[in-house]
Amino acid sequence: LQKLIHLLQATDDPLIQEQALITLSNSAAFSVNQDIIRSLDGLSVIGGMLSDCVPKVKEKALNALNNLSMNIKNRENIQVYVTQVCKIVESAPLNSDLQLAGLRLLTNMSVTNDYHQKMINSIPCFLHLLSQGTERTQIQVLKVLVNLSANPAITRHLLRAQV
Repeated sequence: LQKLIHLLQATDDPLIQEQALITLSNSAAFSVNQDIIRSLDGLSVIGGMLSDCVPKVKEKALNALNNLSMNIKNRENIQVYVTQVCKIVESAPLNSDLQLAGLRLLTNMSVTNDYHQKMINSIPCFLHLLSQGTERTQIQVLKVLVNLSANPAITRHLLRAQV
């Protein structure tokens, strides 16, 4: 895991970055690896890949963070990327794998009320995706909206959203 994280930091090759992120994502399926990746500062390295200009690299980074977000301590670190993930979802091509990867991460990050405030500005986007997206996109958006709607503090924002 340490070598993969160092490889991500050392290379500019998108193909190598993708493969390293896929391997880290698969490794994050095991809770012990989630802790190890966090302790090696892997969350910030992977999070840094969200700024990459290659959509496939961003997508693989989102998938890795999604798997890592199953761990509560990791969620605390990943929350710093929620606003950036919302922007990625908003700017990604409609129904793209990149958009779906962002929505999956937002679904996990919205399971508790802790990070809902960071998603408020994206509610109009979510509602737009609900009306314009394919079934896969709609299902993923609905998961985020259901999680947000469970928070009474968000109700006003949901009802007042301009679509």
